[in-house]
Parts: sequence; C-alpha cells; structure tokens
Amino acid sequence: MYMENIQILGFRANIDSVEDTLNQINSIKQDGEIIQVMNADFIVSKNHIIHGVNQAYLAFSRDENLANDISVEIVLRCSAQRQISKAFKILGLKEGEMRLCVVLINSKDYTKELSSIFTLDGSVFISDNEKLIEAYGISDAEIENMSVEDIIIDRITKLTVDS
Repeated sequence: MYMENIQILGFRANIDSVEDTLNQINSIKQDGEIIQVMNADFIVSKNHIIHGVNQAYLAFSRDENLANDISVEIVLRCSAQRQISKAFKILGLKEGEMRLCVVLINSKDYTKELSSIFTLDGSVFISDNEKLIEAYGISDAEIENMSVEDIIIDRITKLTVDS
C-alpha cells in the first residue's frame, strides 16, 4: 500500500443524511481511490492532514495500524485518537451545516464532481484555536510552549511511538 498523490480540498455543506452523503461520495471514486471526508472545524491546517495521512500509511507499512481500513486509519491519525468512536466524534460527518476537509488519495481530481454535492470553499482551513484547544484537550502549559498546530502534529506522531 502506497500513496502516489494527495489532494486536500475545503467545502461547505448542508448534510441532510450522513449515509446518503457517504454513498454519493463513494459513487464518485473508483477502486483503489480514497476520498476521505472530515469535519474541518477540527483541522488546524493542511499540514495537519498531510502528517496524519503519512502516519496512517506508515502505520500500515509497519503493521502498526490501529484500524483494518486505511480510510479509518486516516481519521484515527488525523484526530490523534486510538479509539475509532472518539476519532469520528471529532472528525466525523454530522447532519446539518458543516465545514468539510476532503482528502483525495491516489485519485483523479474530483473537484467538479464534489462541487456538485458541496460548495467549494478553501476558507474552511482557517482554524478556530479555541475550538481546537477544547476538542483536543490541549492544556495551558502546552500552549505556552508550542503552537496548536505543532501540538496536534506531535500527538499524531506519538500515536506511532506509543503503539
């Protein structure tokens, strides 16, 4: 399993049904392609996503994966969580208005197709540090020494070290 290319897109959406939305996304991609959709409210930056995806692929290559599916492993790593339920509570889709981070891996450029489902909006990557601090349980002591981005990336890395 290897990563040939990665594309990270931002969208806004009004999700009526998580299941229907996931089915629409799955109908776009072809075998071997990954389209992972996550809650952009809890993404600090594109570097956060790139690091989480790299760590997920690295975990699979070392047989240190926490999930059986690379898409789930990506959500685990990007959320800096070991438990799938906690990871999806942070980064999973929910019904209603959402800011989305869409990650395409080993995939064609589906911007046009995804834009027919969601509204393309790169501004979703402007993060709200207060939301991130609360969601990731970041302490005042951590904030005094590191940026929110560095703390989250460090936690993603520690998932591998602590395995």
